Amino acid sequence: MSVNEQALRETMRLWACGVTVVTTSDGQRRAGMTVSSFTSISLEPPLILVCLHKMAETCQLIAETGVFAVSILGEAHEAVSMQFAGYTELPPDADRFYAIETVTEQTGAPILKDAIAWLDCRVYGTHDGGTHQIYVGEVIATGRRPDPAWPLVWHNRAYRRFVKDPSS
Repeated sequence: MSVNEQALRETMRLWACGVTVVTTSDGQRRAGMTVSSFTSISLEPPLILVCLHKMAETCQLIAETGVFAVSILGEAHEAVSMQFAGYTELPPDADRFYAIETVTEQTGAPILKDAIAWLDCRVYGTHDGGTHQIYVGEVIATGRRPDPAWPLVWHNRAYRRFVKDPSS
């Protein structure tokens, strides 16, 4: 028996997760998209995974370049998430990086300068995930902002923020 797609959506919307932007570049073209399917896999070797829709430009460019970066968004980055998700109207011929400052580390994949943390990765492995491609990335460089660094969270179809404990 197969699970109904809508039933799965209704269940999974209750899973809270952080919000990231996954990016790549071949030196001439760049692509990026908002991704919530992201997790750490292993510390030795240092591995993470992301899941991207196979039809997405970012997914296709990662397949060509073999590199990607993950920028972890902070609580003030809701508009950035919306822009990289394609929900922001941009000027003609502008890409999703419009007015977003980026830096690069070892792979050349763009890293969002204002991210609270980032990981620069080489593709370590790929797996078929139905409509999505699962990329396992070997982390070759990483960095983060000093504490406090509060993440943007996606839960129940909306962006959420942590309530800060006044005693800490």
